[in-house]
Amino acid sequence: MKVAIMGAGLSGLACAIRLEQLGIYPDIFEKRGSIGDRFVNGEVLLTIFSRPVRDEISYLADQYQIYLHPTGHIGEFIIHSEHEQAKLSGHLGFSNIRGRHENSFENQLGRQVKSNIHYHSEHTYEELVRDYTHVIVATGDAEYASEMRNFEVDLTVTLKGATVEGDFSRYCVMCWLDDRYAPKGYGYLIPYSETEANLVIAFPDELHSTPDSGDEKWKLFYERVCSDLGQNFKITDHFEVNNYMIGQCNEPRIGNSLFTGNCLGTIMPLFGFGQFPAMLSGIYAAEDLCGLGSYIETTKEIRESYQNSMILRKWYEKMNNSQKDKLVKKMNGYWGEKLLTTQMDVLKIISRFLRWGGK
Repeated sequence: MKVAIMGAGLSGLACAIRLEQLGIYPDIFEKRGSIGDRFVNGEVLLTIFSRPVRDEISYLADQYQIYLHPTGHIGEFIIHSEHEQAKLSGHLGFSNIRGRHENSFENQLGRQVKSNIHYHSEHTYEELVRDYTHVIVATGDAEYASEMRNFEVDLTVTLKGATVEGDFSRYCVMCWLDDRYAPKGYGYLIPYSETEANLVIAFPDELHSTPDSGDEKWKLFYERVCSDLGQNFKITDHFEVNNYMIGQCNEPRIGNSLFTGNCLGTIMPLFGFGQFPAMLSGIYAAEDLCGLGSYIETTKEIRESYQNSMILRKWYEKMNNSQKDKLVKKMNGYWGEKLLTTQMDVLKIISRFLRWGGK
């Protein structure tokens, strides 16, 4: 067996680690000059979306000997709407760094890989299919899968973000739900440390009406966060991503090609995060190649979670600011506690309720 992995991101590197554990050393092809060679940003693992797994970091370590060190565990999650605020406390998940930072998740995975990584690769999928028995398509975005007519795009989004200096708790993550600066989207603040954090807004591209509209939204958001936290943040780095595709592949496996990570459809449409399912997809692909399971079957739960998240996304996009205020106010009480303590699949339960409510 001769395996090629297209992409040295989360799913590709997780796939490589699992293959190595099973005695196969793949060739990894990365078009950039190094692992994580892109802008720096923060992301989170939220345990309420990983049920029945309650601790993604220990799960990866115990089940697959993949070891990751997050920036911190999330002990408090503060949700802002236009006029309301909710505070959720407990073990809510983990925050981490992505991109070119030395402690980013992809760089941590890269240090655990022993296989050859070919940087600045210009190898095409067609070339790799010809030269290898199996190809893992883990390119980090869905563009390649879309060109192959194996990806359905549900929406494209714009993200505007920055690294800011200030005074933060690495154990507290915040988000903002407000149509004035993130229509049909959201904003969030994820600390890297006590002195640095990632500040981002994300909203559908259909609402990015003029070249300056994103800048206007960002200015409003920045001013709101500075006001809410009582600080005047210094911006040290910034990035913008347009037309980022969120969707799902039609077939997880075609012949001897397996689609993982964002090429599979592991970005959850509701809030845009999907690191845990991305890594799981790479692991499942490796196990399929080694006869330890069918990739089509093992990824069913990931694909179902995507569909459930999409239902919630569509419901959320219909809400106005007044309705978001009511939702956030309720999160401070009984429903917030239920979300934290339930052992059940939150996405599945709420999406099922919304399906029934729509009939």
